Amino acid sequence: MPSKGWWAAGAVMALVAAGLWFGAGPGEPGAVQAAAPLVPATAPRLLAQTGQEAPLSSAARATRLQELKQNFELVDRTYCDYAASTRYPHTSRPLAENPDQVYPNAPVTEANPMRTGGRNTDPSVQIQSSQSRVYMASGERVAFSVRAVDTKGAQLPMVITRAVAAGMTGQGQRATTQVALAFADDGSGADAVSGDGAFGGILAPAMTGLASFNGTIRTEVHFTVNGKAGFVLFDVIYTPELPAVWSGAPREGLEDGSLVYYLKADIRTVGRYLVSGRVDDASGKPFALASFNEVLPAGPNEIKLTVFGKLLRDAKPALPLTLRDVDGFLLKENVDPDRALMPRLEGKVLTGSKHLAGDFSDAEWQSEERTRHLDEFARDISLARRAMSEFDPSLPVLKSACLP
Repeated sequence: MPSKGWWAAGAVMALVAAGLWFGAGPGEPGAVQAAAPLVPATAPRLLAQTGQEAPLSSAARATRLQELKQNFELVDRTYCDYAASTRYPHTSRPLAENPDQVYPNAPVTEANPMRTGGRNTDPSVQIQSSQSRVYMASGERVAFSVRAVDTKGAQLPMVITRAVAAGMTGQGQRATTQVALAFADDGSGADAVSGDGAFGGILAPAMTGLASFNGTIRTEVHFTVNGKAGFVLFDVIYTPELPAVWSGAPREGLEDGSLVYYLKADIRTVGRYLVSGRVDDASGKPFALASFNEVLPAGPNEIKLTVFGKLLRDAKPALPLTLRDVDGFLLKENVDPDRALMPRLEGKVLTGSKHLAGDFSDAEWQSEERTRHLDEFARDISLARRAMSEFDPSLPVLKSACLP
């Protein structure tokens, strides 16, 4: 998740890089030193004998005026963009902002030329592959599928010759057990349709010699297509420990004008937990991504996923809302993998009540950081406006697009 202040920091860097940043004057606490006057080196700025600057030519004056106007527009846009992007908290965002998070449990599908060895490929044969997940918690399983077609999409006959899974280890580490997997096209197990040319197989690490392995497990599937040998690789990241488990039924409530989902969890390992849930409207349209990021103590805990009130008021989704596809993990620092997964809650978790729009607050999100940045950006607008006025007092006062 993006850390707080990322947007503001980027905006400040952009202003500094452009040479257009107006900071506080010398000696002011926490001030950013104001940039030098924005006058091209070619502009005629001759000094008189008295030491005062000579009047600008018409061309130089027009250039300077344009620079000042552009600077005002830049700092004003910075304020407006930041205010708009932070009106909802980072823990409650429109799901459209995170398209890769809409359906986290959808299979990962690919289509590539058949690999025949090393970096060689046969582009006349396309291998269509899929895997049901990339991250795996203890006790979960992953389904693989592989199929061969020609360049026009017509099915090609395939024979699976070998399929094995093993944990990937570093140099000097002991190799793991190799687990043989069965791939079939008979409509059983991971294979959805018998005889369609797609071969399916299942890996369940907890049921094999890889039960205690922590890291990336690679499955190699070797096959022949029209007598030519090829292979495809599948990688999953497996964590054998269960840092926490869900306990009890979820519930919904209203808190400070926002919709809140309360999820009970039994925390076995103390640490920082990141949990995300997707929220759909009454028609099934993806609406919001609600997330949680806090340090939790051991024992029974309640994890809160919030749909911010103003987001509900602005977007006006069809009610009631449904929470679905919740996943979470314990964040682990300076190790690989960097997380230990909780069991995921796939599909619908809870459909709530049909609240009224007036139940939700229309107030923007507030925080110390947001207020501080908005104050700084507002000051930049004031300085840019003052620079225009000092350059030509006869000019009308420039108006901000989103400030009085």
